[in-house]
Amino acid sequence: MKHSIRFEYESHYFLSQVPTFQEKEIWLVVHGYGQLAEFFVRKFKKFFSPERLFIAPEGTNYNYLEGFQGRVGANWMTKHERETAIENNHRLLNKLIDSFFEKYQEKPVIRVLGFSQGAATATRWASVWDGKIDTLVLWSGGFALDLNLEAADEAFAETELILVLGEKDDLINPESIQKQEALILSLGISVKRISFDGGHELDTEVLEKIINLKK
Repeated sequence: MKHSIRFEYESHYFLSQVPTFQEKEIWLVVHGYGQLAEFFVRKFKKFFSPERLFIAPEGTNYNYLEGFQGRVGANWMTKHERETAIENNHRLLNKLIDSFFEKYQEKPVIRVLGFSQGAATATRWASVWDGKIDTLVLWSGGFALDLNLEAADEAFAETELILVLGEKDDLINPESIQKQEALILSLGISVKRISFDGGHELDTEVLEKIINLKK
């Protein structure tokens, strides 16, 4: 007989700097499978600015990356208890972003970047969050295939949507690209596509073009 219980849980996140709550932009950056937020946020260090706050939440599931010892990574979910993990992610991200957003007298724009597994996680959350996402960047990943299309269509009506893919990304196959294109067609939304000469990784030059254009 399966039962569930909710309890208070402590989760971790990392910031680019001590916030002044005068920043013009908040970037919520959502890492991929097997990464840690502490190191993921460092990939944006070149773009740290007093007017721009980066918030990097960390997935609540952990695993050894190889065998039973050594490096540890975090992830947002596995196939086991998947729906529970999704709901937990939503509660975590809601609590995190709202705890910052409420402290601003002049509300900053909200930009979200999801990398790899973090892209699907970000789209699920952004489609149900009751705030407005100004820009949503999906890098080496895409929209969650189980999105509620009606909710997503409404949530992203005024959101700039950007898909970024490395031309040598061996984790993205033609079938997954085809599924993404079909989903985008179903959503009926406008998406900007950017490609670069690289693999399953963040590219600094492309990041600079995206982030600096959002000043």
